[in-house]
Amino acid sequence: MTTRGWILFATMGLIWGIPYLFIKIAVGELDPAVVVLGRTAIGAVLLLPVALLRSDVRRVLPHWRLLVVYTLVEIVGPWLLLSHAEIRLSSSLSGLLIAGVPLVGAVLLWLTGHDDRPDARRVAGLVLGFLGAPLVGGLTVSTADPLPVGQVGLVVVGYAIGAMLIARFRDVPSLAVVATSLTLAALLYLPLGITRLPATLPSPSATLAVAILGVICTALAFLVFFALIHEIGPNRATAITYVN
Repeated sequence: MTTRGWILFATMGLIWGIPYLFIKIAVGELDPAVVVLGRTAIGAVLLLPVALLRSDVRRVLPHWRLLVVYTLVEIVGPWLLLSHAEIRLSSSLSGLLIAGVPLVGAVLLWLTGHDDRPDARRVAGLVLGFLGAPLVGGLTVSTADPLPVGQVGLVVVGYAIGAMLIARFRDVPSLAVVATSLTLAALLYLPLGITRLPATLPSPSATLAVAILGVICTALAFLVFFALIHEIGPNRATAITYVN
């Protein structure tokens, strides 16, 4: 892997290592739909104007079907499921369960005959990493509620598919894909999120948590993640979940 690849990988390991904590803080006071709406809306507000000024958005329009599917499996479904799960799961357990993304991704790449499908050595490395992450973090799924654990399991599948779909946007600027995807997700969540708004203003900690999720863990994170996938491929990129 190149120096640029290692820098992007380390950056993503940090940026997507923190959202589980801030989701836990946010859902302590806000409905999960409100958290997801705030996160996607902030990301869209930050990125869409820049994409429009650069005329990048027009280049994503021919790929609108792929964009819709990607948005559903990477953002719309997983983020709501993960936020709901963290009402009952700890942020650390949620992060550890997400470590299954590379293994699921490897299976999907193998089944689809993708160019980035892993060989036996890489599969062994993925399995070793998957077993090592819970040993380091202290995974206790047996004592957890099976429903939220199952919800995170669906998130794992969605993230694995989403990473594969990102690799198909090679001819489209990453900013355009991220901006339009977040805008679509925010519009889809707008009706539900509005009906779930709290009667009183949330605390500064909950507000700050949503702001960090939107600015750092969404807008910045997706730009870096797209660059990482284009640099090292979807399956290697999802191995950041071991570092998270």
